[in-house]
Amino acid sequence: MQHAPAARPPLGAALAAVLALTAAACAVGGRGTEHPAGPVPPTVRSPAALPSPGLPPVLTRGQARAALITAADLGEAWEPTRGAATWRDDLLKATAGRTDCRRLLDVLYTEDLFGADAATAPRATAALDDAEGGAQLHYRVTSYRAADLDRTLAWLGTLPDTCGRFEARATARGTVRDVRVTALPLPGAGDARRGLRVTVGDAAPDDGTGAEAGSRGEVLTVDLVAVRVGDDAISLTNGTLGEPADDATRTSVEVGTGRLTEARRQGRAQV
Repeated sequence: MQHAPAARPPLGAALAAVLALTAAACAVGGRGTEHPAGPVPPTVRSPAALPSPGLPPVLTRGQARAALITAADLGEAWEPTRGAATWRDDLLKATAGRTDCRRLLDVLYTEDLFGADAATAPRATAALDDAEGGAQLHYRVTSYRAADLDRTLAWLGTLPDTCGRFEARATARGTVRDVRVTALPLPGAGDARRGLRVTVGDAAPDDGTGAEAGSRGEVLTVDLVAVRVGDDAISLTNGTLGEPADDATRTSVEVGTGRLTEARRQGRAQV
């Protein structure tokens, strides 16, 4: 006796059954499965889109150069420098016992007021000489955190008290120097500012008379100034063995602060 072959379900019905089973499995997995889903690959971001490490936007080098002063700002006697003044090594390359006083001498010699690493490197610099009076003026524009800039300015403000007068010893010949530090009044420029006048001369002999007139020999006078404008700052040293020219320091502060303010304004306008 022969049996008839079993009837096969229509193809459409079989496909429908498979789709129904697949949908049910997905539904169960969507409600919660015992096996966690695989890790989601991280989104790749361009280095330019990554958050900054906490530093504010800085001036471009072109904007910083636009904020510099020039010889034309200071008068006919001034010109681009011909090299470091000889008194830099003779009178500023020295050390002192007190930490703050030693740091002050280091700042005057290296001019790294805000630090010596890449983050605090100046964005632009200018060096000018007074061909008639023998003065030399170094000028820098730096970008950094406003709070850190203000800490440096606050430290400068303590120095007339902590280092009002101290002895320094030249690192090369061991000559003892007499150093005096006083506050330097400045124009009301920028968001914060601080100025010092530092004199360095030969230590007066202790003869018990208290007389000092003419006893310091050759005396170097250096103005050290810093002005903050937002997250940018200008700093300068103006040194001479002759009579210091107050107008050069004041003009540098006034003109330089105005140019830095304008450079910052133009930088924001271009963003």
